[in-house]
Amino acid sequence: MTQISHIAITALRKHIRDGRYQPGEKLREVQVAELLGVSRTPVRLAFRTLEQEGLLERTGKQGYVVREVSADDVLCGVEIRGVLEGLAARRLAEKGLSADLKAQLERCVQEGDVIVNHARMDEEDIERWGEINARFHQLIVSNTGSRAISDAIARNNHLPFASSDSITIDTHYLAQEQRKLQVAQLQHQLVVQALLMGESTRAEMLMREHAYIGLRYGPLFGVPEGFSV
Repeated sequence: MTQISHIAITALRKHIRDGRYQPGEKLREVQVAELLGVSRTPVRLAFRTLEQEGLLERTGKQGYVVREVSADDVLCGVEIRGVLEGLAARRLAEKGLSADLKAQLERCVQEGDVIVNHARMDEEDIERWGEINARFHQLIVSNTGSRAISDAIARNNHLPFASSDSITIDTHYLAQEQRKLQVAQLQHQLVVQALLMGESTRAEMLMREHAYIGLRYGPLFGVPEGFSV
């Protein structure tokens, strides 16, 4: 995915979360592209991505409308992901990590540390951290040996703001958002520590709490809250 496409997806996700686009409102490629200052191609990709996330639904051949999303819907999807990813972490801690998986998880932590500890993160840093975050979560889920967990998480990812890569970053509050991501990064470190020590209950609880990063942590650092939950 290009940086422009990522920016378009993030911006649209934030506009929907903040109520700039109302439920039932039809979105048109040309108008959205003009608003975001991009071409229609990344907007088209953003529409498809947000349809998969449950934020938009198709109407007609090319149109999309904003789905009605309640705070309870968002909270429930996040809670379900936390339970499922917590289960994945617990099973992985009980199973034990291979040398290769240990190295990959530690690499995620090291790369993420470098990014969140920049003097000041920019949008490119945020995109890069998002890629590392997605890889971190996928490594944990895919190495449990349970297709049931992977399939359940994949289905849950179609709920609004439920997937691990749907954290919304408000670029008007980059300093505050950086603090939020530093906490998320610390949680990555703690999860890996628990996994390596075979602390299954601790790993599970850390992953369950980690799911709330995108939902509850922003206001703690002065970022305006989108959904009230």
